[in-house]
Amino acid sequence: MFFKKANLFCGFLFSLFLLMMVTMAGQAAATETATLTTAPNVPPPLTRKGPATVAVHFEAKEYVGDLADGKKYNFWSFGGTVPGPMFRVRVGDTVEFHLKNPKTSSQVHNIDIHAVNGPGGGAAVNAVAPGETKIFKWKAQASGLFIYHCAAGAIVDHISNGMYGLVLVEPEGGLAKVDKEFYVFESEFFTDGDAKVASFDIEKGLAEHPDYVVFNGRTGALMGDNVLKAKVGDTVRIYFGNIGPNGISSFHIIGEIFDKVYMEGAIGGAVNRGVQTTLVPSAGATIVEFKVDVPGAYTLVDHSIFRVAKGAIGQLVVEGKENPKIFKAGK
Repeated sequence: MFFKKANLFCGFLFSLFLLMMVTMAGQAAATETATLTTAPNVPPPLTRKGPATVAVHFEAKEYVGDLADGKKYNFWSFGGTVPGPMFRVRVGDTVEFHLKNPKTSSQVHNIDIHAVNGPGGGAAVNAVAPGETKIFKWKAQASGLFIYHCAAGAIVDHISNGMYGLVLVEPEGGLAKVDKEFYVFESEFFTDGDAKVASFDIEKGLAEHPDYVVFNGRTGALMGDNVLKAKVGDTVRIYFGNIGPNGISSFHIIGEIFDKVYMEGAIGGAVNRGVQTTLVPSAGATIVEFKVDVPGAYTLVDHSIFRVAKGAIGQLVVEGKENPKIFKAGK
């Protein structure tokens, strides 16, 4: 009798142990690392059904890079690109955000994520000195397309030097499937005119006189060999951000009408249809969708049109069959 009870008790403990192991494995499986992409690439849509804990790893990086042909600039960035990486989470996710600042940095950096409900959008608790790494957690409560940027020090120089990007918080159930998704970001640069490697000029920033207004971090980033590409019949979705830091963008694609505009990047809010040009505020975003009907080159601009001369121009090149019922040269 004693041995029978002992065997039952041991069996119970073993079952309990297995249950704990399965639970721990399930918890581990629910933790994932976010996919980070550089503009104009977009992370793939999320396929899981429920919320998860998502680890996001960013690193501040100060570097010298190309701002325009023949013009180098002292960039400050996230991940060594301007704009920084785009990442994608879902409503209900818990985001474990890691920010590293290498010893080689000259500045303290942090990050303010507009999708965060909490002091400074996280910036109040994640200031990292050179050589440090800090972690904070936040829960994604609202779906939409959100800006992030550095908010350390005086803020203006960190933003003006390139520390910004986009995060997409998908709604429950995700977004409708489209054929192409692109990440496009507008920003201004105020340079000191140095002939070799330019730096930020605070006086030009205060006067709101940028030398450059660009898409994706430099002039020509969406031109030549770097144009966006689609095919006739494709439905295209563009995640568009504007950091300013001063100007409001008048985003327009010459030869296209936006079938849908998710105003100010909100998902579940107002959606406008048949839009020619949409306003995107400083430190704001929007999502536009449209179907391309005929082949050709479609030009992306900030229709505050003098900014085209400062670099705010790109192209979407569409290949495929002509459709004379929609567009035809001559009679």
